Amino acid sequence: MDIFDMEIIIQPTAEAATSIAARIIACLLREKPNAVLGLATGSTPLLLYRELIAMKLDWRKVTTFNLDEYVGLDAAHPQSYHSFMWENLFWHVNIPAKNVNIPNGMTKNIPACCESYERKILAVGGIDLQVLGIGTDGHIGFNEQTSSLASRTRIKTLTPRTRKDNARFFGSEAKVPHHVITMGIGTILDARHCLLLAFGKQKARAIAEAVEGPVTSMNPASVLQLHPKVTVCLAAGAASKLKLRDYYRWVFDQKPDWQKI
Repeated sequence: MDIFDMEIIIQPTAEAATSIAARIIACLLREKPNAVLGLATGSTPLLLYRELIAMKLDWRKVTTFNLDEYVGLDAAHPQSYHSFMWENLFWHVNIPAKNVNIPNGMTKNIPACCESYERKILAVGGIDLQVLGIGTDGHIGFNEQTSSLASRTRIKTLTPRTRKDNARFFGSEAKVPHHVITMGIGTILDARHCLLLAFGKQKARAIAEAVEGPVTSMNPASVLQLHPKVTVCLAAGAASKLKLRDYYRWVFDQKPDWQKI
């Protein structure tokens, strides 16, 4: 019988934390070659994708669903998440293009597109493992503060803070789209395993509130406390505001051999 819990893994560096996350995914793909992965974009998972590429895993039967996409950016736009995923992962592994699913930011019917995305996830049996980053305000995917904790894939308006955080990718805040299509929090919670990564002191408050604070829509990631199987891989800076960080380190160091990755 599997033993589920929220596991907090703190490592000295982003590279060390990423290595553990990559091994978790590698174990899944070796045990279940037709696994369904939920994938994230942004700067946080870049190290993860590089490590997964270097592992030379077999992706022929893997199906992927990305968390989100900007509304109004076509797949060829350099800042679209289609471009991001193909440049940073998919071109470098042997995944069939037909197995890749990313929301269509150019759809003429956003509600229908979102409903179709949810149906596709259900049709393949649900997501086995969902990779997540976290925003400085605690958002996961693009589920901004006050998002419904039961929400499904839908359109969301980005907050000024999120647009400012993402301006570095576009060259200026003015070029950042105002809207996105994102998996909902309820969609994320349906994944059988959630794997959250966070690096840097700028994420420390959001992580502390998500892991040790109350479950609240003001920190959407806090809902992961209700999920039966969550692994949080942190670099030391992102863990710096956790009250129980010494305990989390002790628990990780004391794991029995059969639980180690």
